[in-house]
Amino acid sequence: MVGNVLTIITITTSPLMGSPMYYFLDHLYLIDACYSCVNTLKLVVDLLYEKKTSTFTGCMIQIFGEHFFGYADVILLTVMAYDCYVAIYKPLQYAIIMNQQLCDLLVGVSWMGVFLHGFIQIFFIFMLPFWFPNVIDHFMCDLNPFLNLACTDTHTLGLFVAVDSVFICLINFLLLVGSYGVILHSQRLEARCKALLTCVSYITAVVIVFVPFIFVYLLPSATLTIDKAVAVFYTMITPMLNPLIYTLRNAQMKNGIRKLCSSKATSTEL
Repeated sequence: MVGNVLTIITITTSPLMGSPMYYFLDHLYLIDACYSCVNTLKLVVDLLYEKKTSTFTGCMIQIFGEHFFGYADVILLTVMAYDCYVAIYKPLQYAIIMNQQLCDLLVGVSWMGVFLHGFIQIFFIFMLPFWFPNVIDHFMCDLNPFLNLACTDTHTLGLFVAVDSVFICLINFLLLVGSYGVILHSQRLEARCKALLTCVSYITAVVIVFVPFIFVYLLPSATLTIDKAVAVFYTMITPMLNPLIYTLRNAQMKNGIRKLCSSKATSTEL
């Protein structure tokens, strides 16, 4: 939370906000900050109590939040890959192509798309019958362990959930690979190495987001023990790593944070 909020303040209070790249990064950090609240806060509260309970409505909100913010991260990374492609492949037309209207449209479509995805994920659950036992073998209300509580055959619904989730991940992953492939193919050897270094932050973020998602939804629900370990990674570690990935390799972000901290120190002294 500290890392994401600090980078959000740094971008919004500096001229960096005028750049499409940092405009998308600002939304990415906002998503990660919200995503951290979906599961981590509930986990901290549960650790303080011996009996860990949640209402049905609370579970539905948590599942919706997981898919809403989790897949917003996925789609926004694809949008950022397109921004990276335009910046490297068409630098002279970059300002014209990536204008503010297009940036707003891409972000708006991303938010609308993940809202629809999150709604679809929980829509059919409301019609399922539930009875005892009502114990979830997980530290959060995830779809697979929640479907196991239903008093009916959920094989078809579970398959639909897996196909829907994996389909979104694979489509965005192919778009990402295609974007980076065109970037690298269009450059000479020396420029190709420089382009790869420029996009290494994006590639790192893509790997730590996509691999856990695809891993969880491609494996059968019987592997819930492994799912819990992987869920810790994409619900807590990934939102923590994203600010570090983009900040440590970005001189402008590091300078912006230094200026923000120095201005705070000056104000405090005054």
